[in-house]
Amino acid sequence: MCFVRRRAGDAMTLTTYGRSSGFCIDPIEKKPLNHSFPGSSVFSFGTAGCNLACKFCQNWDISKSREMDRLTDAASGGQIAQLARDHACVSVAFTYNDPVIFAEYAMDTADACHEIGLRAVAVTAGYIHAEPRREFYAKMDAANVDLKGFTEDFYFQQTGAHLAPVLDTLQYLHHETDCWLEITTLLIPGLNDSTAELEALTRWIADRLGPEVPLHFTAFHPDYKMTDVPPTPAATLHRARSIGIANGLHYVYTGNVHDVKGWHDVLPALPRTADRARLARRFVVQARRARPVSAMRDGNCRPVFDEFKGGLGRGRRRRVRVAAA
Repeated sequence: MCFVRRRAGDAMTLTTYGRSSGFCIDPIEKKPLNHSFPGSSVFSFGTAGCNLACKFCQNWDISKSREMDRLTDAASGGQIAQLARDHACVSVAFTYNDPVIFAEYAMDTADACHEIGLRAVAVTAGYIHAEPRREFYAKMDAANVDLKGFTEDFYFQQTGAHLAPVLDTLQYLHHETDCWLEITTLLIPGLNDSTAELEALTRWIADRLGPEVPLHFTAFHPDYKMTDVPPTPAATLHRARSIGIANGLHYVYTGNVHDVKGWHDVLPALPRTADRARLARRFVVQARRARPVSAMRDGNCRPVFDEFKGGLGRGRRRRVRVAAA
């Protein structure tokens, strides 16, 4: 399934080590991570291959590629860390395809980042056995884990995986590591967006992880093997967010839609007016809606400053592609 490992003698090797499908600089909120060094830039890259078989994959041209000639950029972990620092990034994100599939490369890059004061971020489905999980997440400073649904049937039928190992990873990360955790669920019409499933998902997070774990609901668009399903209506995301808040979650966000309200819980956390205004402007740009900054600083949102990891950065607002050489 992964397409990126082969036997060399008596060892299993990673064929994509040191090779990438491309390098970009993103806003950290694009991962999405809203509470880990908000306002900063993150140096993002991935390779090829995946250990899941999601029919709705939004990056299928990378994750399902068997063509190694897609990996046109080559760089060592040390070179990636240096590139990130040269471009004023606070962190490096392993993303686009699941980093557990190129774990050796990701962990070596994380080590290189830590040596020069940068942080490592994993954007992952969390589908990994316990022993490699300990080794992998020991290197990570923050993770956004895709909780793709909340039924075994959905996981098995739509991703080829199982729900229980992902729930184990979420509990492990939150309770047994120092890795900052945020969760994303892509809502697909008719498959994982029922009120009953959203009630169960958000209650589980509140009960098993705690109300302070940020949750992102994002919109599906037709792609890969699921082109016959319509895009997620904004109303579905609003309903999901309301359910999460009603079940006690403090920080529920919406993504892939133009929805300032689904971003604004974070703003009153900022201690200085200038910081609040700057991050508010950034969120408005991402949402592509004009809303006065003063309306987003009225003190009505929940204070969350104590639950930010790190301080504020002055990162880029949009994605920027970077050449390795």
